[in-house]
Amino acid sequence: MQDGNDFDPPVGKAETLAPGLRRIVAPNPSPMTFRGTNTYIVGNTELAVIDPGPDHCEHLQAILSAVTADQRISHIIVTHSHLDHSPLARALSRDTGAPVYAFGDALAGRSAAMQSLAATGLAGGGEGIDTQFAPDIHVSDGAVISGPDWRLDVIHTPGHLGNHICLGWNDICFTADHVMGWASSLVSPPDGDLTDFMNSCIRLQDEDWRVFYPGHGAPINAPQERLAWLIAHRKGREEAILASLAQGAAHAEALAQAIYVDTAPALLPAATRNVLAHLIDLTQKSHIAPVGSLRADAIFQLI
Repeated sequence: MQDGNDFDPPVGKAETLAPGLRRIVAPNPSPMTFRGTNTYIVGNTELAVIDPGPDHCEHLQAILSAVTADQRISHIIVTHSHLDHSPLARALSRDTGAPVYAFGDALAGRSAAMQSLAATGLAGGGEGIDTQFAPDIHVSDGAVISGPDWRLDVIHTPGHLGNHICLGWNDICFTADHVMGWASSLVSPPDGDLTDFMNSCIRLQDEDWRVFYPGHGAPINAPQERLAWLIAHRKGREEAILASLAQGAAHAEALAQAIYVDTAPALLPAATRNVLAHLIDLTQKSHIAPVGSLRADAIFQLI
């Protein structure tokens, strides 16, 4: 099933998706998280918990209750440090003794371009950063995290966030917030980088995946089609932005209102940040330029 509005799983209950794989949906639905954060449990005896989720006591109990007498949580893996994915890792580690694995803290993996923008004061507009997050064990691109009956291959996929990783499990990939079926991923500078996002999509295309398990929403059973759609979607947004700027200079909010005409009002701020990501990318490509300094509220014009 491709992810859509008919995805309505039970919240707080472990559902078996495949042998050795279960999913628990956290009780944090919102316009940005869809039905809630997907927490995945991999393994049969020594378990890996992928994305514990928000700091929510009921969700912590749901994860712990999914562990049977002959099982233990041995690994906690955080795909990225947004507030809907990483905060519960601390409490889960405390209660289980399992170490937390991740690419790094909230600033890890941030591109040089985004570091420069952050230095100018550009901030905010994202999904909320877990600024206190720090893993016990840092994993790099290409690293392997394994248990007795499972192996997860770390794929660094910056774009949505600099420290974002995907995890390959045989021909399955846990794509977190990089690839979802119900919506395109938010790319909000300086936390997100559109150039990195596109490169990460292209990298995922290199593997013959059978299914994607995203951070929100249902499994994606046509991974290559979804990746092709995401790339084409972003290129289409770029073309629409350039066409709008051909009519006159504008800032990101005005462009978002003109381009995202079918978007719910609650999602327009996120759409504006996505437009800003494109504007920064187009500026770096020397297609456009800000009038004055590069800021979130800058007016942009064609060169």
